[in-house]
Amino acid sequence: MERANLDKDALLNGDFLSSTGISRLEVVESTGSTNADLLRAVTVEPKEWPDMSVLTAEYQTAGRGRLERHWEAPDHSAVSVSIVLRPVNAQGLPVPTQSYSWLSLLAALALRETLLENCGLPAEIKWPNDVLVRGRKISGILAQLGPMGDGTVPAVVLGTGLNVSLAEDELPVPTATSLLVEGSTTLDRTAILQNYLSRFAALYRSFCNADGDPSAGLAGGPSLHKRVEAVLVTLGREVRAQLPGDHELVGHASRLDEYGSLLVVDHGGREHVVTAGDVVHLRPTDGGYA
Repeated sequence: MERANLDKDALLNGDFLSSTGISRLEVVESTGSTNADLLRAVTVEPKEWPDMSVLTAEYQTAGRGRLERHWEAPDHSAVSVSIVLRPVNAQGLPVPTQSYSWLSLLAALALRETLLENCGLPAEIKWPNDVLVRGRKISGILAQLGPMGDGTVPAVVLGTGLNVSLAEDELPVPTATSLLVEGSTTLDRTAILQNYLSRFAALYRSFCNADGDPSAGLAGGPSLHKRVEAVLVTLGREVRAQLPGDHELVGHASRLDEYGSLLVVDHGGREHVVTAGDVVHLRPTDGGYA
């Protein structure tokens, strides 16, 4: 299959960069991991990578998901992009770091809107960081905290991997899918990336200007909390959460708390807080993919 390069001229277009507030955008042919590259960069050269710096790769050879899970796709078949975030409000004051846990869900929301409106696909969010189409994973999102203590706003590196033109036999696992397999109205990686970055930037800026408050109205509409809960396939299901140390929690996934953690009510009626950092696997007990 002939797979086109990203259109660097379109991505580096001044109007696009200014409208999104992207401060720096780099396109590389190949790398191990865009997240690892940016984590290294914000450690070594923090001033060179301000808020909304973007790194995207045509080919990523050693992508990582949560819990060091390996992720790889054929050359030019995916969108692999990472963003440096240094969240401050309109007055330049840092957003509370406890709100950082919402950033991966904010990204998932932006990507879902792109898939729905630009690709014609019925996308949903699986807590804590996956985007699904018809119950199969099409994208994973990973937020990692950069170095602390240098006096600047702590950086978050937010990585997104989206399967675009992978054929069925190229998918890594049976529970994965791609835009091609799902019949997307477009496979143009440049247009998809631009749409995603534009939507993310608008939501992110609104979230920062609300001081990272997930209950505040966002971009002229409902709060981030309400928007995420409305499209979260996990809620309302009975789930089995595998936790560190071989612990397991089975119960009803009821809602998200103010930190974006999942609240699960066990069969004894007790409510448990499951954080994204603690859960190893989360599966519905009915065998679906929630």
